[in-house]
Amino acid sequence: MNATVHLLSAGAAQGLARAIEPGFTAEAGAVLQARFGAVGKMRELFESDEPCDVIVLTAAMIAALAAAGAVRGETRASLGRVRTGIAVRAGDPAPDVTTPDKLRTALLAADAIYLPDPERSTAGIHFAKVLRELTIASRTRARLHPFPNGAAAMRALAAATSLRPIGCTQHTEILYTPGVRLVAALPQQFELATEYQAAVTTRTSDVELAQRFVAALAGPDAGKLRAAGGFEEIAA
Repeated sequence: MNATVHLLSAGAAQGLARAIEPGFTAEAGAVLQARFGAVGKMRELFESDEPCDVIVLTAAMIAALAAAGAVRGETRASLGRVRTGIAVRAGDPAPDVTTPDKLRTALLAADAIYLPDPERSTAGIHFAKVLRELTIASRTRARLHPFPNGAAAMRALAAATSLRPIGCTQHTEILYTPGVRLVAALPQQFELATEYQAAVTTRTSDVELAQRFVAALAGPDAGKLRAAGGFEEIAA
């Protein structure tokens, strides 16, 4: 019977993890059991003792878990930095969102706005703040379509039947979703670039296997996959 690696991961790394899964399972002879979602939800699952050998969260969350002795600090590995951006359906024209005023105009023109959980996901929390700072939160509230994570929001955007839908989430979740395309990052004033890290948990029963999976995610062999999926390398 094959060994199993249990992964709890921020949705930002879902496309990457699924992309390396076939090679990892063939090389390591292990099965990946993964759950993906908003970082807040993944942390809640971890703290409720969900099986977890490897966890992927924001760098700040991983640092807190390492300080608490919940992950092995020496196994922490950066996947890179992910920006938050605007998406449309693959065949739709791209609105100009390069300045706050132009972003405001594009959002007000949309008849449906897709986003990840505005209370527990990194991008969703930030985008809700952007709407408030643009002073259009109340005007767009009825058009918001929140989902548990950005990947689900982008799948819904791809399938949207309204005339002018738009979405906001992290670049990785846009780039890995068929049927949608990245328009641009949020304007500089609203820029959000989040570093994600992977680490081996202290509850794993197979540290070596878990470390091999972290290496597969964060190592040089997956560098092109990370870059293509929206992860930006952080200079040492």
